[in-house]
Amino acid sequence: QVQLVESGGGLVQAGGSLRLSCAASGRTLSRYALGWFRQAPGKEREFVAATNWSGHSTDYTDSVKGRFTISRDKTKNTVYLQMISLKPEDTAVYYCAARLWEYRSSWYSYDYWGQGTQVTVSS
Repeated sequence: QVQLVESGGGLVQAGGSLRLSCAASGRTLSRYALGWFRQAPGKEREFVAATNWSGHSTDYTDSVKGRFTISRDKTKNTVYLQMISLKPEDTAVYYCAARLWEYRSSWYSYDYWGQGTQVTVSS
């Protein structure tokens, strides 16, 4: 079992920055791909970013390319999502998720989930 705990969410003005963290326990993340997803009220959960098990391959949804960066620190068993130039449309609950080896953009492909952290961007 892998337990994931997100942190770092909050309220920020448009144009601001936040860094989300997702700390894992239970197992090392060295074999796991990690993804960030988000869900706004009344909307489906959507893919944001992901990195494969080695960290050498990443992917982003088009709306965050150039603004968000996913990274992982294997020594800390943690994955991060650095977010800059935030927009009101980025407002959502952000979740991290894990699956073995390679990432997928479909949320149902992931086996382990955190509880989520709220990000609110004011205009």
